[in-house]
Amino acid sequence: MDNAGMKKGIVLKDDWPGYSLDLFTYPEHYHEDIESVYIPHGIIMNRVERLAHYIMDDFADNNNIMVLCVLKGGYKFCADLVEFIKVLGRNSNKYLETRVEFIRLKSYLNDQSTEQLQIIGSGDLSFLRGKAIVDTGKTMKALLKHVETFEPKMVKVAGLLVKRVPNMAESLTDYVGFEIPNHFVVGYALDYNEYFRDLNHLCVISKTGKMKYKV
Repeated sequence: MDNAGMKKGIVLKDDWPGYSLDLFTYPEHYHEDIESVYIPHGIIMNRVERLAHYIMDDFADNNNIMVLCVLKGGYKFCADLVEFIKVLGRNSNKYLETRVEFIRLKSYLNDQSTEQLQIIGSGDLSFLRGKAIVDTGKTMKALLKHVETFEPKMVKVAGLLVKRVPNMAESLTDYVGFEIPNHFVVGYALDYNEYFRDLNHLCVISKTGKMKYKV
């Protein structure tokens, strides 16, 4: 597979069941609330490091980038990605100065994506004008349209996950960690009604978990 293909993510097939919970450690209070460890934390971290390599290569002609982190679900991915970029820069002759700004999107109620997308905070993104941007969020189409109005020099999108659904966002995402089936996963800062953010692994939520934390 060529370099462009690898940027589009590791593909998890539809019948991938994940790993048994017995193989990993996780907060015990979630024992009945998750079905499996879908992607272990160590694999996530290794893949994020690889994405950092791609970004360093693609931005070799830039001295700095602006990272726009989408809260809340994107904060761990963003923090780890930026840290890997800094480490790679310190260990090479190419240091990419990285500035991070935050924006919050809300589009889910329980496990369903709603039609209404709320952009909360940083409504004025004029600081993006003329910047090279790496966006590390998940709800892209509306956000990209909003960002483009501020005339950044370049925009690239990094996402930990892309789901195989109609009109999937792969074409909008330049750096993808994993392409997964249309499962609702939690952990690594991804939540279900604000629960499960404290899981390090990405896990599949159980029916019990959905019912327990439903609003």
